[in-house]
Amino acid sequence: MRILALDTSTRSCSVAVVDGCDLLAEITSGNVQTHSRRLMAMIDSALDIAGLDLARMDGLAFTCGPGSFTGVRIGISTILGLATATRKPIAGISGLDGLAMQAAVPDMTICTLIDGRRNEVYYAHYRWKSGKLIKVAAEQVLPPDLAISGLKPPVMFAGNGALLYQDMIRKHLGNGACFALNCQHTLRASTIAWIGMKRFEIGEVDDIFRFEPMYIRRPDAKIPTPFTPFQESP
Repeated sequence: MRILALDTSTRSCSVAVVDGCDLLAEITSGNVQTHSRRLMAMIDSALDIAGLDLARMDGLAFTCGPGSFTGVRIGISTILGLATATRKPIAGISGLDGLAMQAAVPDMTICTLIDGRRNEVYYAHYRWKSGKLIKVAAEQVLPPDLAISGLKPPVMFAGNGALLYQDMIRKHLGNGACFALNCQHTLRASTIAWIGMKRFEIGEVDDIFRFEPMYIRRPDAKIPTPFTPFQESP
């Protein structure tokens, strides 16, 4: 099964093409330019490296959040546009699930943290059992100290939020806090592709006309109240 996958939920931007167990192409960038300026070029390059085109893809996988509201919207709108044009099935994957898959270890809780700004993190908790990733605490947003409260060591932490609040985490859990390798804190599109592939294989796809992003909390931007000119009373 051939899958085109992308992640735009954080500062990094990643695109991958996989065919079954084989990674055919992957491009990941941490450039500070907005994702909208480089995403389509990355998609074209990845497909070119893989020697394939969109018509030969069996599905499109992508991160649906949580993370940067702008980044999530860019990724989702791109996938919905491609899916509408090609009629390919889609699968939206939690970025926290992807990070947990990259850092999964047996007999240890996995806590994935994505910086949510405002001194908060998006987080979820997992366990790796019998070769499967089991979610034990669903995606939420909280201050980092509350996100890790109640965790019993040892705990594996992954994600840019884990790096940002590493000192605080060590203060709370001491030697019971383990941190993923540097390469595992950046979400890879290939991970999203393989998670998505499992969903495509069982027919668990998303509806392109009803899909909703996983924002977790309300966006900062608000529609301004219409201005009403002041009028003196008669």
